[in-house]
Amino acid sequence: MNTARSVGAVNTDGGIETRVPRAMSTQHPDNVATPIFSRDSLMSAEDEVREAFYAFAHLGCDEQMWDFEGKEVDNFVVQKLLASNEQYFRANPLGDRLRLTPRVPNPRFERVQAKGLLEVLHSLPRHADAARLFFGASRPPIIELIFPMTTSALELERIRTYYLRNVVEAANAPLVPGDISVSTWCGAFEPADIGVIPLIEDLPYLLEPEAIVADYVSGKDLPYQRVFIARSDPALNYGLIAAVLASLVALDKLDGLEQRLGISILPIIGCGSAPFRGGLRPDSTEHVLATYPSVQTFTLQSAFKYDYPTEQVRRAIETLRATPRGAPMKVATDARLLALISRVADRYRAEVREIAGLVNQVAPHVPRRRLRKLHIGLFGYSREDQDMSLPRAITFCASLYSVGLPPELLGFAALDSGEWAYVKGLVPGLACHVEEGLALLDPETEPTLPPLVAESVRVARERCIAEPNGEHLEIVRQIRARLGDGQMHLLPELITRAGSARNFLG
Repeated sequence: MNTARSVGAVNTDGGIETRVPRAMSTQHPDNVATPIFSRDSLMSAEDEVREAFYAFAHLGCDEQMWDFEGKEVDNFVVQKLLASNEQYFRANPLGDRLRLTPRVPNPRFERVQAKGLLEVLHSLPRHADAARLFFGASRPPIIELIFPMTTSALELERIRTYYLRNVVEAANAPLVPGDISVSTWCGAFEPADIGVIPLIEDLPYLLEPEAIVADYVSGKDLPYQRVFIARSDPALNYGLIAAVLASLVALDKLDGLEQRLGISILPIIGCGSAPFRGGLRPDSTEHVLATYPSVQTFTLQSAFKYDYPTEQVRRAIETLRATPRGAPMKVATDARLLALISRVADRYRAEVREIAGLVNQVAPHVPRRRLRKLHIGLFGYSREDQDMSLPRAITFCASLYSVGLPPELLGFAALDSGEWAYVKGLVPGLACHVEEGLALLDPETEPTLPPLVAESVRVARERCIAEPNGEHLEIVRQIRARLGDGQMHLLPELITRAGSARNFLG
């Protein structure tokens, strides 16, 4: 049984964890329903400003990710939020109890958007100016950034050093010898420092996140360090089983680092609504809390917010915020479990290669929900000659669910019956995800599946029990019929209907 921590637990007096968000609204486009504030099913940058206020004021979230990675962004979000919702933000200032936290591009992968990282860093003082004018005092509204696909502390250090050297320190120097400083000319440059949150997504670094974090915090006088553990993209790249186990190893190791360093290491976990991508929905909140008890901040993606009744969403967020942070599952030294991760990941990747053509056939017909730029997951970066290009995780999932092949089952045959019994006993939440996926399986697909995938589906059906989702099954068979007769123009509506039957797009 995991017990609540005795120091700094959520909703106790005086602890750091009372000041760090618990429920982070994100802009991941996994929703079926159109939000009430959006003018169209395809949300625009202007809609996302309204979304941030809705998440704070109406749902009870205490953080909004402002996503610069792979999508269009409103660069004047702070000014627009404060100007449009004056009474609310005077009572609930940004940068205090509420956070607005950008996720910036990683120049190593997003070459076309690389300078967007620098634009975000240089925009922080402008946002601080807007807040200072609004509040009549210094109150920087953005105090941290999220850096995706982190693989080293050096990447984090570059961002912080660039900001300190080229924004804060540069403002204290004159442009012309003997002249006034830039800050005298243009006003104060705040915040004086910026927190950098590593988003760790690749398997080798999920298994040893403490190396990156320990290196980064060394020599710094930090009150805490947040660490973002991905759950969705690792599932796309390595499969459900490997992603869940690796995330639990990461959380255990970060807890050990927290104990050794005496500094609060506060994890974020990136869960979507689909079981494959994390399984965090308003009706599964307590289940996910039990699987990841040491997590400080949970991401609430679009399906969580818009594909369930508003009151149910609010209650789920209240549960998240009221539940004390606990201790992690102790799995980091479990040699048997660690040995399974790479084996099941290899099997999963082999199976994905078998069905990549099917995914890419369906993917273009999955409805879009946000104005995103082209972006691909790690499979698409061609790190190895045999790697393939796949859509992002949401579209990948939506494509497979729509043809009755739930991605949760891929790679399942890598475990023998004894290994599955061991993992199921250790991590009950993983078994729940497999069963939730199995409910979306169309057994009629099995004769058409390639050999490795067919074996995993068969083994999953033998070891797990789930009640089929009859409504979803009926729509899935219509989708497959349209793929067969070439009536592709009907697919977007059918894919949307199937998403409604499972309460998420992908």
